[in-house]
Amino acid sequence: MSSSTHINFKQYLASAKPAGVAVPAGLQDLLTAVVNTCSILSHEVAQGALIGLLGSAGTGNVQGEVQQKLDIIANDLLIDGVKGCKSLAGLASEEMELPVPVQGTGDYLLLFDPLDGSSNIDVNVSIGTIFSVLKKQDPNAPLQTSDFLLSGRHQVAAGYVVYGPQTTMALTLGDGVVMFTLNKLTGEFLLINDSVTISHSTKEFAINMSNMRHWADPVRRYVEECLAGVSGARDKDFNMRWIASMVADVHRVLSRGGVFMYPWDQREPHKPGKLRLMYEANPMSFLVEQAGGASTNGTDLIMDLQPTDLHERVSVMLGSKEEIDRIQHYHS
Repeated sequence: MSSSTHINFKQYLASAKPAGVAVPAGLQDLLTAVVNTCSILSHEVAQGALIGLLGSAGTGNVQGEVQQKLDIIANDLLIDGVKGCKSLAGLASEEMELPVPVQGTGDYLLLFDPLDGSSNIDVNVSIGTIFSVLKKQDPNAPLQTSDFLLSGRHQVAAGYVVYGPQTTMALTLGDGVVMFTLNKLTGEFLLINDSVTISHSTKEFAINMSNMRHWADPVRRYVEECLAGVSGARDKDFNMRWIASMVADVHRVLSRGGVFMYPWDQREPHKPGKLRLMYEANPMSFLVEQAGGASTNGTDLIMDLQPTDLHERVSVMLGSKEEIDRIQHYHS
């Protein structure tokens, strides 16, 4: 099928009617700005060492993690790309301690992880951008951090762009999940799948096995049963995958089913998990639920959690619903 038979992202937004209602013009403008910026970022990522973008920046982000040069470039590109949107009241980034006011009277709030999986940049493994859009509760009030502290159920849109062999985007507007691929000749994202679904059952899971000794008992039990295969309680063989880039691991789950797990472990017992609720867990959980899967921290659905901090961390287990239900049952 030639690219001329696919509709582009702007055409999709103009024709989409989630829950029977047209996508508001302000949300269309914001999402288009995000996606256009990701098209530029895709080019930057692809150039890599040729333009001196690989390696550490020698700085740390708000969580104290070492920033890569591309982390900073991606963050700056996204801010510059969306700050002119009149519908945008403010934005928050995993790389910055505080939110940034934009227009001040807009309807929407943007949260993003500018470059997920950045530890993989220098080894040419897929990385990506994750984004989430909330509706500001009071558009006329001055922007406050508390404006962003809404559960995942308040998201009006979420998605990611994965920079791999192809640059592919997954998006939900709350009425299913669609996928686009970037035509690098035109810079347009073209629709390739208008109904992404995750199979309820699976024989594949993704987790960092080197941490097994640190996991809570329910997670260890689940993984040990998977490893036992046909001779164990599950009576089927499982494959294990682990890319160490959430956006790439979740893209695989959306593409062919499976389970992704980044659970709590006892090395830092005071932390509920490693991943960020607002920038990673909520948008990915929104996508997974909309594709027919499920997402949990072990005891609660991720999307039901009430955040108390902009950079709150959480345990994440998401993917095929039968498996997530089993994991949650083991926790209970």
